[in-house]
Parts: sequence; structure tokens; C-alpha cells
Amino acid sequence: MFKDFKLKVEKKFQELVDNNDVLFLTDVEKDTIWDKYLSSFPNGTNNIFVERGEYECNTCKQFLRPYGNVVAINKDGELTSIWDIEVDGYYQEVANELSKLVKSKQVRDKFISKFAKLRTSTNVQLLDDGTTRTWNHFSFELPKSFVDKSSDSEESIMGTFRSHKDVFKRSLDEINIEGIETTLELIEQGSVYRGEEYKNMVSKFLEYKKIYNSLDENKRDNYCWLEVDKAGAVSKIRNTTIGTLLTDISEGTKSIDASVFAFENKMDPTKFKRPRTVVTARQIENAEKSIVDLGLEESLGRRYAKMEDITVNNVIFANRDAKKAMSSSVFDEMKDEVKVHAKNFDKVEEIGIEDFIKTVVPKATSISAIVENKHINNLMSLIAPLAPKAKTMLKWNNNFTWAYNGDVTDSMKEKVKRAGGKVDGVLRFSIDWTDRSNNDLDAHCIEPKGNLIYYNSKNNYNTGGNLDVDIIEPINYKDVVENITWPTKSKMEEGRYQMIVHNYSKRGTKDGGFSAEIEFEGEVHSFEYSDSLRQGEKVLVAELEYSKATGIKIIKSLDSTTTSKEVWNISTNKFQKVSTLMFSPNYWDDQKGIGNKHYFFMLENCENDGTPRGFFNEFLNQDLMEHKRVFEILGNKMKVKESPNQLSGIGFSSTKRDSMIVQVEGTFKRTLKINF
Repeated sequence: MFKDFKLKVEKKFQELVDNNDVLFLTDVEKDTIWDKYLSSFPNGTNNIFVERGEYECNTCKQFLRPYGNVVAINKDGELTSIWDIEVDGYYQEVANELSKLVKSKQVRDKFISKFAKLRTSTNVQLLDDGTTRTWNHFSFELPKSFVDKSSDSEESIMGTFRSHKDVFKRSLDEINIEGIETTLELIEQGSVYRGEEYKNMVSKFLEYKKIYNSLDENKRDNYCWLEVDKAGAVSKIRNTTIGTLLTDISEGTKSIDASVFAFENKMDPTKFKRPRTVVTARQIENAEKSIVDLGLEESLGRRYAKMEDITVNNVIFANRDAKKAMSSSVFDEMKDEVKVHAKNFDKVEEIGIEDFIKTVVPKATSISAIVENKHINNLMSLIAPLAPKAKTMLKWNNNFTWAYNGDVTDSMKEKVKRAGGKVDGVLRFSIDWTDRSNNDLDAHCIEPKGNLIYYNSKNNYNTGGNLDVDIIEPINYKDVVENITWPTKSKMEEGRYQMIVHNYSKRGTKDGGFSAEIEFEGEVHSFEYSDSLRQGEKVLVAELEYSKATGIKIIKSLDSTTTSKEVWNISTNKFQKVSTLMFSPNYWDDQKGIGNKHYFFMLENCENDGTPRGFFNEFLNQDLMEHKRVFEILGNKMKVKESPNQLSGIGFSSTKRDSMIVQVEGTFKRTLKINF
């Protein structure tokens, strides 16, 4: 009979209350659970009484709709509902259907009630013949511990709890065990400023993380609902200063040193500066063992590559004997001194790099290229192992690497990515003044309706414009860039955009201007400004016109080819002789698909005057990636020493749009613009 059914439900509710400090609600719509209840009765059992079915009771309806989806969560993340009962007759089928429905949904909220009495247990109906009938209804009386007496609404309390749980889950999802254990090691060895203050919190979070990882993925969300209150401050660890360190180390996008430094910058108002690179003893020991086991000890030492290091099979073009064959009269030397403006060649024949290699290079006896100021970051060097027969530790089948000017493997875009900036929007404005000065340069943009995006107003939520990298102390960073992006065209304002560089703080006398890039849907425009900026000076890099119909057009901008510079023993904006043309080593010997393809034009007399890294982590084979933090340090320690006769020149990535003016001599002389 129904009375037994409803008493069993009340007993189960009491059991859940007695055994749990908190209960929850699954994401079942109120009408859905009521409809399921009525439809679960077998045909012929919900008989009409007077005007409606026996079980179509408004009082029961007012219980099922708000409370029928109450559940408890156990330590394994499993749900128990108030319908998990054993009852006689067809009521068992009803209970089973309701239990199945309730537990098939995700937990939506914490169960909160302002009232102890959840509906009425019975009522008496006076019938037309003068007799009475007692009706039983689903109901329950909560203990005082489950009744909320605060002034906050149920919705407000639920919303706060839900947000708290979401932060906890995000922490558990985004911070990995390796990152937690590494952070604890750094704290233990005293490498984290005031780290002891957070040791207990991090240790406790590690316990939660291990349990979380041991659960099936479909039980993890339930675990967070259950444990978030018990975890207390630990559950919000991701939103704390130590949480930033844990997240940075877990993501691995920054070196440990940079991650710890960023943490200490926030902890210490005097901007405590770390004197050494940070890595744990365990990581060093494990990396050393792997290097020995793989026989790679001799592979770590690096030097500049020379012409005799490479084979003819891996060279697309070479004029090793051209210098001797060509006249070197005083008139030739005078011609070499003439500065050339690349804009003078706007009307020359254009050709894609692959077509250039296929159709032009085979007939060429001499190639010369203009290195424009915008190409300064394209300067590169080929790097070889000190031990010629050393086993390769790279992803490809040889032991050669390369390094671009400023110790990057690709471009300003890569620097922005390493600094945490976004490069995948439809419009990007980036500036770079690495190794030039400790000036605090700022990227500004005035949008069409007059809004200024800059350090003090980084986001325009209406347009999506966002300054996501803001460098204040350049000497503390490897990649000194700032970056503003717009993610989608749909929100961008139509009209004029002014891209500006502002010298917020001039420090010292070591100046050198800046570089800038503006990218729109994959098309990159590069700019170079070589003059020193005064305190407070603003330089307009470019003014753009944007419309949804025609896209973007540069109205006015800096002229990137106005001055000639001496860099790497060559002069910019003058033709330089190309000694060899080759693909990057990851595409030698017909290898395909091992990272991005680069095109290297080695230039005569071009000499890298810096000490580039011997290798980068992105070059290493998979066996070594578990030790990436140690290799980040090793790559920095294995710097390439200065050397004559090096293979250095200008490189272009297949992933970045660019161009270069060349003169080719063969049966006749041609001036071409190569597009990459």
C-alpha cells in the first residue's frame, strides 16, 4: 500500500541525513520528475478517484518537484537517492524508475532548505456521503543541522557553493601531481621564498589530487561536491599565489626559474630577484641517469656548424667557389656599399619559395639577398655537436640544430606565446625590445570609438581587445614583449585603429628602439624603430582601417627600411651574397613532418656575435621530454662559443608569412621578391 511506500522513502531520507553532513540535488527538471513518477505506475494501478488519478496528488507533487532529486555522495563518488529502497508491489517499479532518473544526472547544487518540515504527512478528506478518508503524502522533517537560518537566500547559498566547487575542480584538473611534488621539493630545499607558509596547504592538496586521479572520470565531479567544504582553503588553492606557481609548473609553459620568480614577485613588494636557475635535485639525478642510459653524454656540447660539416645532399644551392671566380675590383666594392630600399622593388616579379627552389635555383650561379631591418629577428645560425659522431638526441636523424637571433626558434610570435600571450586571434599587435634596454615600453591601441587599451585598462569586453602580456622590468625576463589581441571579427569595431608604443619609463642610457608586428588573419607586417625613445614619448607604429566587408588596410605606418644597421658583421638594406641555401635540419635527407620547415639562406661573412643556446626543448626526442625542466637549464648552459667560418644567415619559417628581395645571376640577372 502507498503508506508503506512513503514511509520507506522517509526512512531512506532519514538515513541519508544521519550519515551525511551535506546532501545534494541532481540536475532533474521539476516537471520531469513528476511526470516520471506518474508514468511509472503500471497500467490500471493509478485509478481515477472522483476527478483524477489516485496518485495525482498536489501535496505529493509539491514534495517531488523540489526534493525528489535529493541525493547523497559517498567517498567513491557514487550517488544514493531517497528512492533507493525495497518496497512491496508495483511501488518497487516506481521507486526504481525514479532512482534511475535522479542518478543519471549530474549533481547541480547543494541541498539547502529554510524550513524543517518538507510538506504535510497526511490530510483527511470529507466525502460526499459524510464519511472521511485519510490521505498519505510524501513528506519529511529535517533535523536542525540541515535547516539554514541565515539571511541569505537559498539561491545565493547554492550559487556560492557551486562557484566554490567549480574552483576546486578546476584546481584538481589543471594542477598535476608532478607539479605539486616539484613545488614541495622546491619548498623543502628552500628554493621558494616563504614557501614554508604554504607547505601544509600544498601537501593536503596533493592528498586530494591523488584520490581524485584514482576515481573514474564520471565520479570526479561528485567527489568535488562532496569534499569542497572539508577542503576549506585548500579547495581554492588555484586562486592563491601558491596556486599560480603550482599551475605554472604543471603547465610547463614557463621554466621553473621563471615560475618561481613570478611567484616571488607577487610575494615580495621589493621584487625579490632569484640569483640562479631553479630545479630540484631529484630532477637533475633522473635526467643524468637518462642521458647516461641513452648514451648522450657527448651530444650535449655544441658549436657553430661549418661548411665542411654538411654534405652536398643537404644543400639546395652553394656558391663556395663564387667568391674566387667573381671580380673584386674597386668598383665592385663600391657597388656593395650602396644602400638599397626594399620599397624600390615593390613592382618586381614575385615568386613563392618552393617555386623559387624548383625553377630558379637550378640555373643560378650567384644569389644575393637584401636583409631588411624587419629581418633582424630572422638572423640565424646552424649549430653542430662538438663530437661529430655523437648520437643524436633530437627528433630527427641528425644532430644539427639552429638558433634565431635573440635565442628563439621561430619568431616574435613564439616569444609572445612563451610569455603567455595569445597569438591565435584575428588581429595581433606585438612589440619586442629584448636585450636593448631596461626601458618600460608599453603597447597601446586606440580603438575606433576612442577606447584606449593599455596597462591600466587591459580589456575591452565589448570588442574582445585584450593586453595579455605587460612587461614592467625587462631585465627580469627572457622574452621582453607586450601583446594586444582581438579574438574574433564579429566583436571588433569598424574604423581606425592606432597602434602605439609608449616609453613609460626611461632607465639608463642603453637604448635601442623596438620591433613591432601587426598580424591580421595570418598576414604579418613587421616594423623596426631604431631611435632611442625619450621619457614619455609615444611612437605611432601604424594606423589601420578595418571594415567587415574589406578587412584591414594599413593607412600609415613606420617605414621599416629607412636606416641601415650593422648587425652580425653585415649591413642591413644592402645586398648580401648567399653562400648556401638549405632546409632546416629536420627536413634534411627527405625527412618530412618533423616540426615546422625553415628555409636558411647562409650569408657570406655573416657572424653571430652572441652565444646562442645549443638546443631547445622543442627539438628533443620524446625519451628526454620527461626531463624538460633540466634540459631547459642544460640548453642554456651549453651555449655556443664565438667561432669564425660559421654558417649563419637569414631564415624563414614555413608557418609565418614573410618576403625577401633577391638578385639571381645565371644566364641573365633577375630581381625577385620571394614570398614565404
